[in-house]
Amino acid sequence: MRILVVDDDTQIIRAMRINLRARGYDVDTAFDGASALQAAAKHPPDIVLLDLGLPDMEGGEVIEGLRGWTSVPIIVLSARHSASEKVRSLDAGADDYVTKPFGMDELLARIRAAQRRSVHVEEAPVVATAAFTVDLGAKRVSRDGREVRLTPTEWHILEVLARNAGRLVSQRQLLHDVWGPAYQSETNYLRVYMAQLRRKLEPDPAHPRYLITEAGMGYRFEKDGAA
Repeated sequence: MRILVVDDDTQIIRAMRINLRARGYDVDTAFDGASALQAAAKHPPDIVLLDLGLPDMEGGEVIEGLRGWTSVPIIVLSARHSASEKVRSLDAGADDYVTKPFGMDELLARIRAAQRRSVHVEEAPVVATAAFTVDLGAKRVSRDGREVRLTPTEWHILEVLARNAGRLVSQRQLLHDVWGPAYQSETNYLRVYMAQLRRKLEPDPAHPRYLITEAGMGYRFEKDGAA
């Protein structure tokens, strides 16, 4: 597995290179955003570890640049602890967010989790309803023959629900899977994003048939439509 480490701190780059190579990973490094995008295009990585504070551009711009052509897992490594910064990075397309300082064991666990999710997505099926189709492998949604543009967060919510089609997914589980363990009480996030998904996918958003709310419990994806 090839990992691209993007950070302007030479000590962090050196420590990451040593630790990751010792565990069998191939490691490429970049000290700024432009070099990171060039390195990713030249030698496509399996995972990107990305600092937000780069000398030539914001890490969010690097995420957007990568997301223009690849679904490679991106793990942000940043000293910025604010919830708004985390949400911004995840909405831009990051898959995970780890705050500095962090332990190497934790980072390795996050890498393994990202690797498992990536492999699972490649083998994922297509979930079809009468109104729209969710291609989990290609990370694409289509409706009436046209692709529906979803934000990364909207996609992540829909993906979790589609993978559990027909089963109740609790609010707590959704928040954990999409935003992380620190957000398991932020149910207002789910209300906002579910409303957005329904506007984009449901034939009648006011009376949803496929993205169902179970009051006080969670949400359920119904492939055949609720009666």
